[in-house]
Amino acid sequence: MAALEDDENLDEEIFQDIALLTFPEDVQSVIDDILPSEDPLDRPDFNPVDYINSLFPTEQSLSNIDDVVGKIRFKIRRLDDDIRTVVRGQTNVGEDGRQSLEEAQRAIQDLFTKIKDIKDKAEKSEEMVKEITRDIKQLDHAKRHLTSSITTLNHLHMLVGGVESLTSLTRRRQYGEVANLLQGVLNVLEHFQRYMSIPQIKELADRVKQIQADLGSQIISDFEEAFQGSGAKYGPGNQRQLKEGCFVVNILDPKVKRELLGWFVKLQLTEYLVLFGENQDVAWLDKIDRRYAWIKRTLVDFEEKFGHLFPVDWEVSERICTEFCDITRKELTKIMGKRRSEIDVKLLLFAIQRTTNFEALISKRFTGVTLQTGQSKPVPSKPPPAKNPFEEETTESPNPFAEDLLAENTDSDESKANVKPLSSPFLGIISKCFEAQLDIYIESQDRNLADLMNRFLDDFKQYGTPRIESEEGSNVLPSSADLFVCYKKCMVQCSQLSTGQPMIDLTRTFQKYLKEYSVRILLNNLPKLSNQSSNVSSASGLIQSILREGEITKLTEEEQCRTCSILCTAEYCMETAQQLEEKLREKVDKELAAKIDLNSEQDLFHNVISNCIALLVQDLETACEPALTAMSKMSWSSVEAVGDQSGYVTAITGHLKTALPLIRDNLASSRKYFTQFCVKFANAFIPKFIGSLFKCKSVTAVAAEQLLLDTHSLKTLLLDLPSLGSSVTRKAPASYIKIVQKGMTKAEMILKVMMNHHEPAMGFIDNYIRLLNDSDIGEFQKILEMKGLKRSEISSLLEMYRARIPVSMAIGRQSSVEMSGQGHTSMMTSTPEPESSRIRKLEKLIKKRL
Repeated sequence: MAALEDDENLDEEIFQDIALLTFPEDVQSVIDDILPSEDPLDRPDFNPVDYINSLFPTEQSLSNIDDVVGKIRFKIRRLDDDIRTVVRGQTNVGEDGRQSLEEAQRAIQDLFTKIKDIKDKAEKSEEMVKEITRDIKQLDHAKRHLTSSITTLNHLHMLVGGVESLTSLTRRRQYGEVANLLQGVLNVLEHFQRYMSIPQIKELADRVKQIQADLGSQIISDFEEAFQGSGAKYGPGNQRQLKEGCFVVNILDPKVKRELLGWFVKLQLTEYLVLFGENQDVAWLDKIDRRYAWIKRTLVDFEEKFGHLFPVDWEVSERICTEFCDITRKELTKIMGKRRSEIDVKLLLFAIQRTTNFEALISKRFTGVTLQTGQSKPVPSKPPPAKNPFEEETTESPNPFAEDLLAENTDSDESKANVKPLSSPFLGIISKCFEAQLDIYIESQDRNLADLMNRFLDDFKQYGTPRIESEEGSNVLPSSADLFVCYKKCMVQCSQLSTGQPMIDLTRTFQKYLKEYSVRILLNNLPKLSNQSSNVSSASGLIQSILREGEITKLTEEEQCRTCSILCTAEYCMETAQQLEEKLREKVDKELAAKIDLNSEQDLFHNVISNCIALLVQDLETACEPALTAMSKMSWSSVEAVGDQSGYVTAITGHLKTALPLIRDNLASSRKYFTQFCVKFANAFIPKFIGSLFKCKSVTAVAAEQLLLDTHSLKTLLLDLPSLGSSVTRKAPASYIKIVQKGMTKAEMILKVMMNHHEPAMGFIDNYIRLLNDSDIGEFQKILEMKGLKRSEISSLLEMYRARIPVSMAIGRQSSVEMSGQGHTSMMTSTPEPESSRIRKLEKLIKKRL
């Protein structure tokens, strides 16, 4: 027991010591990383009370307290043993560490001693090598200095001898030897640039410069003596001397070459200035080709007589030609400014053509290497097809004249002269002087286009428009293609002369006549509606008499063809005007491109298209009015049985089958506008048809059935309208089908309401709201008037309808959703049983007919 008590006392002391032992957070985190443990006893926030409560949660669990205490004591003893073993194992660690440290220090001292010995030996070796190589280095320096001295002395000897020889050869005018020796002397002189501080070297360099200056003056003087004045000495004796003198000039300062060439070129053109002075008859534009003939002869004579004197790279012929072009441009500008009143377009075009031909000729003969970049503005080469909308080939665009419009005019000499794979600086070097006179050309084009418009108008009145009998042909007026061909020729011609303000002026002229063409040729020639009797047939004698009585406004077939042709032409012009705008922007200077805008002209042609469609729709709609009038005048109260479709339906069907194929064939190249025509006709005809329904009076249930049958026939006809009478069946556009379905379904719903009896009143109103949930009280009143009710009955039903509206709106919407999902069957179930059976019979009759 005493031992047990001692152990308990010892445990209490250990627990007390452990409880007092705490670590900082960072130390504790490191311990947790090195010695991870899940034991609650190892946690820094260990709570003995909580731990004991976890071991003995209930009083019953205290029965095994002895076992728990025994396990804990066993664990304590095991920990004591481990601690004791670790402590004993660390007894000799300090001594072993000191021994290892001492051994490492001794090894470091030995290594340091060996490194020092090696360094001392290396220094001694270096000293020995320096002693050995000292004499060799001195010999190398001496050899290099001696070689440099000898080379310099040789160069000095060559320079002195060369200067003396140059002086002698220059005095004797032996230019061939001078050329070879001078280049060598100049090369040798470059080696003495760093010795220019030595007076003797500076004196030699000055003598060389003086020799160069003397040579330049002497050679120019030799050329002047040989070619200038009455005592010119040019001949076989001095040809070689002059030719060799050119080789010397190549070595001299470039300004000597420029001075010599400038003088010689002006000398060659002296005769030209005299012959073609502004007071001479040959100086005027009508004899401009004589100028170019003169320079051609002069260049040929120069090549034969003097071409061999000058080096090929001097391009003397090109320099003469370039100077001739500059002089000619200035002289032409001066003389045209003084005699502007004498210039007409024929003379101007003649001068321009001859000038551009000459420019094309010299651009093939010369490369333009002597011209400074930007001295003359090159004409741009033919742009790639991707950037030229006029040359794009489109299979969908109804432009039958596009290739003719956009092809280059290869028959004209001017076009041939300007077709080059690459641009040349000679193109435009003279002809740009005509830019200031291009207003004469533009005014002439204005007059030509005015005459062209008059001719177009006369041709239109004389020949009219062709009738297209199939969907294969195009219905574009030939005059529109002729107009744009003329535009294209003018644009190309003007762009070859100038890409500046004249192009903007020409564009304004184009705009003027595009507007005039759209108004005078297209808009003003739209047919006017004329009165003539209707020829539609009817199955009913009453309807037939009514239709005969009516006088309708109707276009003839020729007028319909003309309207379609004008529409197709307006579309062609609108698309080609856009291409013309893009082409003009390519031709004109970039800073002026923003001023070219043909949008207003395109809008004019679009307005023509809208007028054409409106006219066709009005004609077709007006032609159907007598039939709709006949429908409203029929005695529907006397209809006793449902038969075949009524005569007015047959009349409308016959008229549409006659008119639609003709319009469709003539709009074959403008399919999208034919679709617009169908859409606009449906939007105009369906409301008019519904309005005519409301005009029918005393409509009985049987009559409503007959009208419903007629309405369904018209609906089927309208759905097939785009392909009516066509051998090729095309599905109508979804937008068009939607319009017809919506409009004609409303007409059918009106008639289905009419088929119901107005008593009981609430049932009739509810059925009206379900079938026509988007309707209003006005239409409800019209339906009541169609039924032929008395005023008192109509007033009573209208009051009930007004009271029913707030409640019925939601019901109507729900009913419409149901009807859209279930079709006509759902709508039929909402009607009373007797009326439903009659509607079913009507549907069977319609299906049988179809």
